[in-house]
Amino acid sequence: MSVGGLAPETPTLVLAPSDRAPAHARRFLVEQFRALGVADDFVGRLVVTELVTNAYKHVGIGHIVVRIFPDERKHTVCVEVWDEGAGLPIVRPENHDATSGRGLPLIIELVQSWGVRPLYETGKVVWVRCVL
Repeated sequence: MSVGGLAPETPTLVLAPSDRAPAHARRFLVEQFRALGVADDFVGRLVVTELVTNAYKHVGIGHIVVRIFPDERKHTVCVEVWDEGAGLPIVRPENHDATSGRGLPLIIELVQSWGVRPLYETGKVVWVRCVL
């Protein structure tokens, strides 16, 4: 039986904030998508890489937590990245001369929905729903 749409035990990956975190998160996502029977993991890999990279570059403290689980009611897979930072993601206007800030707008175009919710303690969860 599920609680709140989640399986009883949702696989979770806990990462230290480092430049190796995105690669670990990508491997975790590939494994979870495979276990869920999702053949095309391209968007998921892009999403988890961007969100984990943002967490370690812009927060840089505490752990980064990645969860991936199906939302069968919406026929999507939810990718969540938790961090301990108080700052919210910023979607910047397009700037062809910028050397950063392009990841979040790209993700928004590729996923069904996304958002941010605060954690009770400290930090936030950035989530996306990828279409199955």
